[in-house]
Amino acid sequence: MHKIFQAIGWAIGVFVVTNVFMVAVDVPVPQTVAAQKSSKKPFTKAFPDSQKCKRCHLRVFEEWEASAQSRSILSSPFRVSLERYRETSGDKEGRMCFRCHAPSVLEYPDHTGVYIKEIESGDPRLDGVGCSQCHLIKNVDPKQHPPHPIYQLERTVFGSYKKPVENLAHQSVPTELYSQSQYCVTCHENLPGHEKLPDLLGPWQETKTQKAGKNCQSCHMPEAFGESANGERNRKISNHSFPGRFGKVRADAVKVEVKTEVKGKESEVKVTVQSLVPHNLPLPHPGWSRVELDLTILGKNLRKAYVEKRYYERVFGTKDGKATIFDFEAVKVLKENVLKPEEKRVETFTFPTPQNAPSMDVIVTMTYAPIYGPEAFVKEVEQRAALGKKDRAFKPVQIIRYKENILLKDFKKAAG
Repeated sequence: MHKIFQAIGWAIGVFVVTNVFMVAVDVPVPQTVAAQKSSKKPFTKAFPDSQKCKRCHLRVFEEWEASAQSRSILSSPFRVSLERYRETSGDKEGRMCFRCHAPSVLEYPDHTGVYIKEIESGDPRLDGVGCSQCHLIKNVDPKQHPPHPIYQLERTVFGSYKKPVENLAHQSVPTELYSQSQYCVTCHENLPGHEKLPDLLGPWQETKTQKAGKNCQSCHMPEAFGESANGERNRKISNHSFPGRFGKVRADAVKVEVKTEVKGKESEVKVTVQSLVPHNLPLPHPGWSRVELDLTILGKNLRKAYVEKRYYERVFGTKDGKATIFDFEAVKVLKENVLKPEEKRVETFTFPTPQNAPSMDVIVTMTYAPIYGPEAFVKEVEQRAALGKKDRAFKPVQIIRYKENILLKDFKKAAG
């Protein structure tokens, strides 16, 4: 009897295995693809929120939280621009914008709608550019334009630390990619689909800085000494506040030399501006990015005797030849005088010499200019910003300031 049951069990086993194998072979390709999709990780599992990383990486989280990256889908200029793009481009999902402002959509393209709803709420809970959006990139495909990040959505976190500490949360794997500029240009080189427009960075690969072995991270993730994870021993670490327009690194962006010459009733100021950065200054994305060079002359009783402002910027043009602040509407460049990588430029100002004054103050200031554009656009940005006109978008950010006092000989002669 026992042998009979064994024989029956064997027969049933063969039948089941054979039929399962046959079903697997006969399954059409579409069903296989569907099965793969259904087995894909939930979005929040594949790209964990940065709040989860905070539990072990408090220092890094606090730096990132203060950075522009943490506001990639939160800032009011982006929200207004995204809405305009979706209305005018035909790309209702805003895929081009999310390509860099929330790159996780490259793996989950069906989540663009989720992001849009989050943004429209005014209080998005999803990260645009957070820890996982950056540290799950295993490689970059440089053949695509812009270069395409290749994600590995497992428990492996990639970074630049040579000897990562073993932990129970995830596996840490060091890779040279995170110490190369090629990693950063996946989002900072140009707009997808706008290859005919000049790159945002300029010829950065040909600069002295790049050839000397310095990369984007050298300035925008400056080296520090501290703990990477809570309670870990101190070591060399990278700053994650990504200083640029905001942060101390901007003070090292330019050097100015000022030469003033009084020529009787007229005076002349020559300002030599030396860019110290290996990319365009400013980066002309979006179209309202510009750097302001301001000359202010103070005369008698420190009253303003003369003021002149000049701008370094890229002005985009539409197919109708009209200027636009939206680079996604641009098909050409109407004007460009951004400072090229490591460029030196001389600006000459001529103005009336202040009268009846013993001296004059010459003040030269360079700042990142606040947002500007059509009145309706600026007003909408203000309305969307939680702080209104006090939002950082409306604040000029000083790069450098030079001041000197010049004696006026003609005044001395008249007084004598």
